[in-house]
Amino acid sequence: MKRRSFIKLLGASLTSLSLLPGTAGARFLQSPVAQSPVTTNRLRPPGAVPEEIFPGKCIRCGRCVEVCPYRSIIMLDIRAGIHAGTPLVEAEKIPCYLCMKCVDVCPTGSLQRIRQQDTRMGLAVINRFHCAAWIGTILCRTCYDKCPYAEKAIRLDQLRPVIDESSCTGCGLCTNACPVTVPGGNKAINIEPLYAGEKVTA
Repeated sequence: MKRRSFIKLLGASLTSLSLLPGTAGARFLQSPVAQSPVTTNRLRPPGAVPEEIFPGKCIRCGRCVEVCPYRSIIMLDIRAGIHAGTPLVEAEKIPCYLCMKCVDVCPTGSLQRIRQQDTRMGLAVINRFHCAAWIGTILCRTCYDKCPYAEKAIRLDQLRPVIDESSCTGCGLCTNACPVTVPGGNKAINIEPLYAGEKVTA
């Protein structure tokens, strides 16, 4: 079976499972093979529908991957289980530059058309125990300088960065540029995904 055919089969299977009556579908969607790849610095592209329905709505066509001029979007491989073939942005490697081309080519509405400034891929969260500006080791404002919405999504308070969660797009430009890597591989500023009904406070 060709890879694309297999990926489409996975997507169709997930959609069927999500429609099962009772708890059978719900139990499967909570199993390790179905666990979402969306986590710290691992985000869906702009305009993504809620994660609980995303893998059932996305048809794994790869158009968002192909159209991205920055190669910010990758297609998950077979190791991602039922999420194989769905798009993901690894923010600390290549952030999203908010060109919004992916939302224009998505044929299913898995990525809904949205204005650049209304994008909410996640929320930047500063680790104040490792941020150079917060602990006072150096005068660093890299995240502020890289943010496309400086003074809206991020501002400086006594030369220390502070996130405004109402304006942060979660693009990851700050994370990608941050010069501080903490034990475990994250940065001093990371993007936490936002789920339905969840509120992350910086």
